[in-house]
Amino acid sequence: MIKLSGFADEISQDLTEQLDTLESLDIKYMELRGVWDKNVLNLSDEELDQVKKQLAQRGIGVSAVGSPIGKVPIDSDFDEYKPLVQRAIDVANKLETPYIRMFSFYVNDLDRDRDEVMRRMQALVDMAAQGGVVMLHENEKAIYGELPERCQDMHQTIEGASFRATFDPANFVQAGVKPYDRAYPLLEPYIEYFHIKDAIMGTGQVVPAGQGDGQIRELMAAAKQTGYKGFLSLEPHLKIAGHSSGFTGPELFATAANALRSILDELDLAYE
Repeated sequence: MIKLSGFADEISQDLTEQLDTLESLDIKYMELRGVWDKNVLNLSDEELDQVKKQLAQRGIGVSAVGSPIGKVPIDSDFDEYKPLVQRAIDVANKLETPYIRMFSFYVNDLDRDRDEVMRRMQALVDMAAQGGVVMLHENEKAIYGELPERCQDMHQTIEGASFRATFDPANFVQAGVKPYDRAYPLLEPYIEYFHIKDAIMGTGQVVPAGQGDGQIRELMAAAKQTGYKGFLSLEPHLKIAGHSSGFTGPELFATAANALRSILDELDLAYE
């Protein structure tokens, strides 16, 4: 059965309000990106213990660590970057989730930097494999993996079962790509996880699922056909769509959740 999750920091920076809203919507997982005005990788071990305790009390699990790994220039010092990657792995293990969201670097020249992207991505995936977790690459505008063809190139080049894809329809729309028509056929074999946000082609405005050009109905129908049993993680961005985070608020987060559920119900696609 498909599992619903969401970026709870789009609800609030207060953990209690995050959990109250998820509980009211009967959503049993969160993708942990931030709380208490801190990115998840900047939380202390004591703060992570507090998060884990409160999650356990509410019966809410962590679907993935919503890290910013890979959202840096390709010519940044890679050796200095590795401790942050190890921190992400340690956080994932502490929170008992197998997944870390990551990106594929800001490049200067797509052709010239391609091999360095692959080298660095392979190194990150190797670290993840040693740590017993999986790196989920999210397509996003302005990084190397902005377009589906370059995402496919990465998945065909990088070795190991610890590298899979998070498919984000709105990010493809904002890059001028029709998600179901162009991206899904190339990436379907690698998809482990979906982010659910929609957007309007041309303006890039983010809207609830089914109200934009993200072809979410078609994607969910295809997921049903393939027997997809993974996560659908709400990342609504309905008030603020920032560089490294977004904000939606409790009421609009409920609007986003209900829009997705409407599509799933229409398709008779079971979810928890």
